[in-house]
Amino acid sequence: MAAPATAPPPSNLRRVVAASLVGTTVEWYDFFLYGSAAALVFNKLFFPDSDPLVGTLLSFLTYAVGFAARPVGALVFGHYGDRLGRKKLLVLSLLMMGGATFAIGLLPTHATIGSAAPVLLTVLRLVQGFALGGEWGGAVLLVSEHGDAKRRGFWASWPQTGAPAGQLLATGVLSALTAIMSDSAFGAWGWRIPFLLSGVLVILGLWIRLSVDESPVFKAALAQAEQRKAADAQAEKMPLVAVLRHHWRDVLIAMGARMAENISYYVITAFILVYATTSADLSKQTALNAVLIASAVHFAVIPLWGALSDRVGRRPVYLVGAIGVALWMFPFFALIDSSSFGSLLLAVTVGLVFHGAMYAPQAAFFAEMFATRMRYSGASIGAQFSSVAAGAPAPLIATALLADFGSSTPISLYVIAASLLTVLAIVCAKETRSRDLADIEPDTGRRAADSVAPPADAARTV
Repeated sequence: MAAPATAPPPSNLRRVVAASLVGTTVEWYDFFLYGSAAALVFNKLFFPDSDPLVGTLLSFLTYAVGFAARPVGALVFGHYGDRLGRKKLLVLSLLMMGGATFAIGLLPTHATIGSAAPVLLTVLRLVQGFALGGEWGGAVLLVSEHGDAKRRGFWASWPQTGAPAGQLLATGVLSALTAIMSDSAFGAWGWRIPFLLSGVLVILGLWIRLSVDESPVFKAALAQAEQRKAADAQAEKMPLVAVLRHHWRDVLIAMGARMAENISYYVITAFILVYATTSADLSKQTALNAVLIASAVHFAVIPLWGALSDRVGRRPVYLVGAIGVALWMFPFFALIDSSSFGSLLLAVTVGLVFHGAMYAPQAAFFAEMFATRMRYSGASIGAQFSSVAAGAPAPLIATALLADFGSSTPISLYVIAASLLTVLAIVCAKETRSRDLADIEPDTGRRAADSVAPPADAARTV
């Protein structure tokens, strides 16, 4: 059995973490910017002939289209990421996401080109979703595979902070613009500025991301695979086929684990902009400010939850988040209904703190489920396929429930149901925090040390 790779020097690991964090921040900035704009202006600019609430639904429909493309991105990027390496695919995903976002900033509206405007908007949203579907798995694996098992939860949680950092950046830019611009100016041209800024952020992200090395765990696994191929002249199975054969149970667990995390996040950060402005009579500036401050807290607590998962395990921390979100939903909407900024801020902040308890250990947890040569595919498929049923329709379902019932109660029950699915998935999962990523068997997901030792001359599968 090969000895586990030693952890790289801290400076190298910090560089890898920075590269993953900057890249994921840029990509989530692009993705979340669209969600905020969908709630605030896209209904008027691209669907002007609709009833305001129907226009919002149509706007969120194009938002959901991005989620539909994420599983496709997960399959394509996962396949080539497991064959060619993590770094190359991460550079490509960043270029695709940034290019699509920049193009949205230049897109003519319905008033200029008619129905072609929402069609082009949908196409660009598809590109965003495709790129993001491949980004997440590569970013968290690059960090997970560079670090050691003892602090993997902490270090791997830093790319996860790219989500609140991107939300913070997107909401901050929108909040600043809405504060200094009139509604007419923002609707006419001001909304384009945050999208065009993506070009600058992509250049920064590429500069940092190109400076890091490929994962040592992946390079070792690739070398072993090439040796086996030369020895027996048999081609490797496609990563997707291998994942579905050896890790189908882990894929289902990952999908279930994502349900509460994904749905609660988009209800708390995207749908809230609709609910606060329509049902609680709060201004969009007030809602944006609350999400802005809460995202800063979210960013701060994710590494703390990640570090705790290194001490007590991934499953206990994840369960705290899933159960906490379920218990918080009714107080969440009750606080917003009080129509005060302080109550709104408390509602969003506590919700995101509980969300962080799920999101922080998720990177290490999913990485530790899969063998190296199918890890990009397995983690990406488990994470992104569930987003089609979870995050994609969440704002749509929440908006439709609000329109049909005129109450937040069905929305709370919707999130609670998702939390129950996640609790069930985590209860069925095995604890993974002590696993060596270089030593996971593809047929069981366990360390070889945990199973019967193979003959001395048998080659270990990676």
